[in-house]
Amino acid sequence: MMSRLAPKKPSLCSDGPLTDEVCQTLSVFREILKSCYGPCGRLKLIHNNRGGHVQTTSSSAVLLNGVPLSHPVLKLLAASVMNHVSRFSDCGLFAAILGCTLIENTQRLNMASSSVIKIYRQLLNLSIAYLNSEDCSCRVKVDFKSSQTLLALARTVIASKPACMLTFKEGEYISSMVLKAFLRTVPCTVGPNACLGKVVIVPIEGNIAQDTAVLSGLLVEMPEALPLSNIKRLSSSCINVAVFNVSMSGDLSDAADGTVEISCTVSPEAAILEQLLRVGKQMVSERVGLLVCQKVVHPVLKQYLQEQHVIVVDRLGSALMEPLVQMTGAQSVASYQSAVPSNCYGLLKDLCVVSFGSKELLHLIPGEDSTVCSLVLCNRNETTLSELKIACKTAEDVLRLSLTKPFALLGGGCTETHLASYIRSKVCIWIKVKFGHSLFIRLVNVLGVMDRNKLGVSFNIYICNQCVIV
Repeated sequence: MMSRLAPKKPSLCSDGPLTDEVCQTLSVFREILKSCYGPCGRLKLIHNNRGGHVQTTSSSAVLLNGVPLSHPVLKLLAASVMNHVSRFSDCGLFAAILGCTLIENTQRLNMASSSVIKIYRQLLNLSIAYLNSEDCSCRVKVDFKSSQTLLALARTVIASKPACMLTFKEGEYISSMVLKAFLRTVPCTVGPNACLGKVVIVPIEGNIAQDTAVLSGLLVEMPEALPLSNIKRLSSSCINVAVFNVSMSGDLSDAADGTVEISCTVSPEAAILEQLLRVGKQMVSERVGLLVCQKVVHPVLKQYLQEQHVIVVDRLGSALMEPLVQMTGAQSVASYQSAVPSNCYGLLKDLCVVSFGSKELLHLIPGEDSTVCSLVLCNRNETTLSELKIACKTAEDVLRLSLTKPFALLGGGCTETHLASYIRSKVCIWIKVKFGHSLFIRLVNVLGVMDRNKLGVSFNIYICNQCVIV
């Protein structure tokens, strides 16, 4: 039995000033991020000193995940930025640089942290109120009657990532494909149950960027040893689909939770296989054409179903389960211990095999009103393809945000410069605040981080939403 050598110490919270070493580390961290920002930003190579994979990127999410941070202040800042990126997908570098600069400037003011926090909160509220007001001069309304504004939103996100290595013509084409995929996720009819669909990005390495395409439905890996005759047989009519989110491998550990009592005369593997085959016979009798399992299907069950001309797709993964259920209207079956209810089956319009380069994929084609599509994303090598995938996902999220709040902010550093000028003009209104005029002037100088000369220039058009810019 092991015992603790030293008693566990409780966590401590201190509001003392940061040390010079921490400030130096924060400054280096800010310079790393700042050198990636804007159209003149440079790429970073992330490599572990023990060897391994090398990442080339200028994306904040990849940088913050790839660079190990040891100090609690940097960890807290990185966690805040990652939370921001998970909610809004964009402006991660801006948020990180702004946070670092505010902390550094606070240290130079030599004031109580509580006082600075109060003033920062007032400046934040003022900025958000102005950006959301009708009088904001740097705000542009997104016109959904024309695709040009939406195309500009997608283009500015994709063009801001130099690691994608796209020419101007390729950037325009990729932007139009992202917009096309996004528009397919918008339902044609509006109702109480209407919701946006899903865009599933399928990366294809080795092809040129202009081989990128948008296909309705889902693309999944081709099942092993799938006879093409089975696909042709199913293509003549609508296809019943059964979806299982439970492992059908036949392992006893996957059968149920808790304690299992086994008689010496009973083989548990044979009993489970018998249950699986019973489910398989039900699938055949009810004319199911496609069985999809999130996990593994027992090879005996798979062979039996294929002999009965039922296509089996296993190891689908959790990421594709939601769009598959949404596309087919099926209900995920969580157990094979009992018969599958007939209302759990979904429908597909057709099946076919598509080829991209040397890769063959099974195309699940839904009905006409489906809001699920696949963006087949192509680029020349792994590095550029990985960065392009991140950029396209960000562009799609930005377009989704424009539906909830159809406004965008001007890029090119215009919003930052205009907002800083607006806040400085408000100083005269706050002269009688308890901090006094001269002290408040010193604090407002912190907003110099919004100046384009200090922060760099960005040609991105950002969604006007809380915490996206300020």
